Amino acid sequence: MVETAIASLSAARQIFRDLGLNTETDPSVYEKAKKVGAATVEGDEKVIEGIFDGQHMVGPDGKRYSVPANYASKSKLVEGDMLKLTITSDGSFVYKQIGPIERSRLVGTLTSDETTGEHRVLAGGKSYKVLLASVTYFKGEPGDEVVILVPKEAQAVWAAVENIIKEGDPKPETIDPVVTAEQVAEANTAAEASAQDDIDDIE
Repeated sequence: MVETAIASLSAARQIFRDLGLNTETDPSVYEKAKKVGAATVEGDEKVIEGIFDGQHMVGPDGKRYSVPANYASKSKLVEGDMLKLTITSDGSFVYKQIGPIERSRLVGTLTSDETTGEHRVLAGGKSYKVLLASVTYFKGEPGDEVVILVPKEAQAVWAAVENIIKEGDPKPETIDPVVTAEQVAEANTAAEASAQDDIDDIE
């Protein structure tokens, strides 16, 4: 029965994809992007401000822009964060986090779907998707304890991996459950520079 249900769900998702509909982004992200996003042209550059949906940046027109997984992982982007994308005259994409939202820290367990290869973290009675790049960076394995960041004031499908605690590693005595926007902005300055370097190297 479970296998039948999974097959039916996969078929339904494929139908949505064939119709050009997105099944992974929360509709509220599109509403927020439409409300606070912007698109302007500055000389030879196009500047788009939008909202991170866990994998992509959603622009004010509802279009999704690819965010490199390494950048999102190193910058610990969370659903609802506001990003600015600058498309330069040579076609390069330069991202900057301009509106981090407040986060909550949760501790959970890493799981993996052997069929799809999808990684999730079970925390606080919920299941959150996490980027493969984050799991790979911390050399995570199913069963590992994971510290994740999620929006403080909103529901989320995706979580950002802050750290993975391997068996035998010393555990922190306390984990602050709240991360303010100011703390995020300060901590991400160096991380964004490093992540952008990765993008430049790829290009």
